[in-house]
Amino acid sequence: MHFSVIDYGIFIGYILFIIGLGLWVSRTKKGYEKNSEDYFLAGKTLPWWAIGASLIAANISAEQFIGMSGSGFAIGLAIASYEWMAALTLIIVGKYFLPIFIEKKLYTIPEFIEQRFSTNLKTILAVFWVALFIFVNLTSVLFLGGKAIDTIVGTGDGSMTFYAILMLAFIAASYSLYGGLSAVAWTDILQVALLVVGGLITSAMALNAVTPDGGIWHGLEHIFIMAPEKFHMILSRDNPQYFNLPGVAVLIGGMWVANLYYWGFNQYIIQRTLAAKSLKEAQSGIAFAAFLKLIIPLLVVVPGIVAFVLFSQPHGTAIIDGVQQAFLKTDGAINYDKAYPWLISQFVPIGFKGLVLAALTAAIVSSLASMLNSTSTIFTMDIYKPYFNKKSTEKNLVRVGRMTAAAALLIAVLLAPVMGNIPQMFQYIQEYTGLVSPGILAVFVMGLFWKKTTNKAAIIGVLSSILVALLLKSPAVNLPFMDQMLYTLLITMVIIVGVSLTTAESIDHPRGISLTASTFKTGEVFNISAYAIMLILVILYTVFW
Repeated sequence: MHFSVIDYGIFIGYILFIIGLGLWVSRTKKGYEKNSEDYFLAGKTLPWWAIGASLIAANISAEQFIGMSGSGFAIGLAIASYEWMAALTLIIVGKYFLPIFIEKKLYTIPEFIEQRFSTNLKTILAVFWVALFIFVNLTSVLFLGGKAIDTIVGTGDGSMTFYAILMLAFIAASYSLYGGLSAVAWTDILQVALLVVGGLITSAMALNAVTPDGGIWHGLEHIFIMAPEKFHMILSRDNPQYFNLPGVAVLIGGMWVANLYYWGFNQYIIQRTLAAKSLKEAQSGIAFAAFLKLIIPLLVVVPGIVAFVLFSQPHGTAIIDGVQQAFLKTDGAINYDKAYPWLISQFVPIGFKGLVLAALTAAIVSSLASMLNSTSTIFTMDIYKPYFNKKSTEKNLVRVGRMTAAAALLIAVLLAPVMGNIPQMFQYIQEYTGLVSPGILAVFVMGLFWKKTTNKAAIIGVLSSILVALLLKSPAVNLPFMDQMLYTLLITMVIIVGVSLTTAESIDHPRGISLTASTFKTGEVFNISAYAIMLILVILYTVFW
């Protein structure tokens, strides 16, 4: 693909500006280097709009732009359930989880486990999360990002992938290691604006090019008519992709497990809300992020459907030279994850390519920076401080946090190229995270809302959940992975209830959380936002059922 001097100028300008902004914010934010709260929680100064933007920036990455576009090609709009159901999940998290977390003045999610259950369980989960962030999240985002840049800027043969990975790692490290969450969150505001604009440009250009006559609305109408099977949110059993998104179970089953775990108990997501000025600001930020979630499918799923139509070449579709060769692997299989980079290479004109590449890079870098900060937060506060240096100074905690982030990034950079080509990376990540998320979610939900839950029950529950998940994953059971997640959650909750009732020394566990109606009272703005989001979702699912 041909990049002009203007494109390279825009892209390099973005890199320099985002690094400069991150470093400037780090130096000018009052009290930045005084203590660990400033480094890991931005001094608890974030307003609602920064929280909402940062939540989306941390969430949207190559996993969505590349992986979800690939799933849009393979499955269609049904994959948008991850985004639209997330909007409703955010409202639930804001109303029922955040008040408890903020009241307890948490730095990390494992810290809640320590307060509610025990230090041993906290340590088990802290080690698990650090490993998950490094070996799954960081590596997959780096690999997908490198692969995308190789396709857009290079020849697409993988020769530039490792160099692109190094560049992404350098940009993320350059400001996040020094500035901590403050630098990450404030630069995320720019990153979100850029990724939305860049995503809209790619979608608009692709829709305009899908028919010989052109026109964005005409293109949207064409793909809807020519690929109606790609515009169903609820897949039927005879759909070959049913096992990835099993029909109505998406609405009432395992999708809730994935979303509640990710948005409610994932450190690199929830950390932004813990850094809010107040509970009200955190809840407003959550609502803002929920609204942004509703438009994400327009940026990432629709381009995948456009690529499918161009590949299939139904009547009235523009004929693009080499389109089928671009997606077919040597063994004849389809490379779904090439959809988004290919669209950029084909249809985004010179002068805009640099902006779109900057937008994609912004999405990747903001997620990397978030993961690095959260990895260092968990390691420093939940592993290093209690086990290696209980009397550590605040300055030393910040130093350890930076060193941890640097080490995590180095490991991820070395491992990322080994991942190889995995079809539908987005689905792959969801499925293998799904082995552990149901058990962790069960422990949190029971710990939050059932006072009788004991520490022993929580430990047995979270460990047995992995065995249950593996058994349900066996070919003999033959269940869609979302159903596996739901059944694993329910079985784990039953185990926790059983163990708690048979081992409890008193009626309620002494660390049980006392909840009242006032705990979950929310303001007028949040309530109106919640009702608006629910109404929009009802309309969307009714139209695209």
